[in-house]
Amino acid sequence: MKSRTLQKTCRVRDSKGAYRQIPQEELVKAAQDCIRERFIKGEALTSPQASARYLQVLIGGYEHEVFFALWLNNKHEVIGHAELFRGTIDGASVYPREVVKEGLARNAASVIFAHNHPSGNPEPSQADEAITRRLKDALDLVDIRVLDHLVIGETSVSLAERGLI
Repeated sequence: MKSRTLQKTCRVRDSKGAYRQIPQEELVKAAQDCIRERFIKGEALTSPQASARYLQVLIGGYEHEVFFALWLNNKHEVIGHAELFRGTIDGASVYPREVVKEGLARNAASVIFAHNHPSGNPEPSQADEAITRRLKDALDLVDIRVLDHLVIGETSVSLAERGLI
């Protein structure tokens, strides 16, 4: 006998006002698509909280670590975003040379980094702080300012708010 896995669903209202059930995965994917579109369209990010809200949806649910960049212009408007590196459940290798190349290719004035902790605990490790310093030093050489590095878990931690940038 086959067992069926029950899919979690949500009630959403369509354009005519009627409610219907949709799978939660479909709703999350739609939210992620909306956020990616806003990033592409030049959304201005003015606080760590604004950035964290978007990034929580984009990378918070991954089961593996990803290192993400939001490339910004002089007005702190998003000009591009990218998942730069993908890792395992507890780490991702980050290469400053590749980050600098990406920033120059996008003609970025500044950047906000983020990575997730699949464990849900957003507390930055010493390795997180060390790579942030290395990236800041490398990008300083080409006049790209590192505005923040957010660690995303069940909540988020801003290294800039902690005075580490």
